[in-house]
Amino acid sequence: MECRAMSTAFSSPNALLDRYVRYGDLRPCTTAFIDTRTPGSAQKENFTIIGPGVSENPDQHVHIPEPHGFNIGAARQPPRCTNSQHSHETAEVFFIHSGTWAFMLGENADEGTVVLQPGDTISIPIHVFRGFENVGDETGIIYAVLGEDDPGQVTWAPYVFDRAAEYGLILLENGALVDTTKGETVPDGLKAQPPTTRAQCDALNKMSADDLLECVVRRDAVNWQPSCAGGEGVFEGPVIGSASSDEQLPEAPLNWLHGFHLRRIRFDNGGHTAWHTRAEAEVVIVHAGEIRVSTRDGDLTLAEGDVLTVPVGLKRKYEATGNGSEIVVVRGTDQPSGPQFED
Repeated sequence: MECRAMSTAFSSPNALLDRYVRYGDLRPCTTAFIDTRTPGSAQKENFTIIGPGVSENPDQHVHIPEPHGFNIGAARQPPRCTNSQHSHETAEVFFIHSGTWAFMLGENADEGTVVLQPGDTISIPIHVFRGFENVGDETGIIYAVLGEDDPGQVTWAPYVFDRAAEYGLILLENGALVDTTKGETVPDGLKAQPPTTRAQCDALNKMSADDLLECVVRRDAVNWQPSCAGGEGVFEGPVIGSASSDEQLPEAPLNWLHGFHLRRIRFDNGGHTAWHTRAEAEVVIVHAGEIRVSTRDGDLTLAEGDVLTVPVGLKRKYEATGNGSEIVVVRGTDQPSGPQFED
């Protein structure tokens, strides 16, 4: 099965060149999972931006394979397109970049639904059946953060296997897909993944819509604080993570252990941080507007949907280039140390 490729031409003078993925250069895979031909799910585009993610197609392009302690991915779906019910072994967090999205609970997507809008964040606990659908009127994209370097394999609801078989797809125990419509067969020495059993389904945790709402931070519910990175006109809002005494930031609403923390950062017009370094991996996703990232050997301007991972210890400065700039930042560890400033 082939994944659709797109151009990866970049133009930047500085050391961030290989750590920058423009939105327009994201390479989608339309055959990433076992439900790739199932009506209602066949138009999904899956992206693995940092780390291997959980794709079941070995042809899925990984933009930045460097281990970070977490994975960054994305899904882009047209209206009424659904990601089938499944469960994960590590944390799964979604930030809504565009579109209106429904998150459905239960083996058959009938045990509760929560609808999210751009700027909202949801952290779905492990070992819970979940799926999601673009319920808006336009194509939408959501960014995903998966815990750990290896987030493991997906556990699919039983019906997913049944529908996949109707369209010629077999999932192997090693997580790869076999496409029988192309004459492929299960390779010697490998076995097909048995459909999820009733006992396995019953062993997963149950949640209601009210439970899931406790795992949501709405776009207007962020507790904005002056950024600990210095400068002026920059405000940081904890979404996931523990309180940080080094940064003088309070506990985030989603405060259980994820292995990473997530903040929203907004800029006034012309707002900027001071020059600083960090001891943790730091990934920047631009939600709105543009920001300029300055280093000692050059600048890089990021636009909406762009993703950048900044090396540990690199001196950097962030600055808004216009009105309404906002980024999402994911940093390694549950409780980070504060930024370090130049003398």
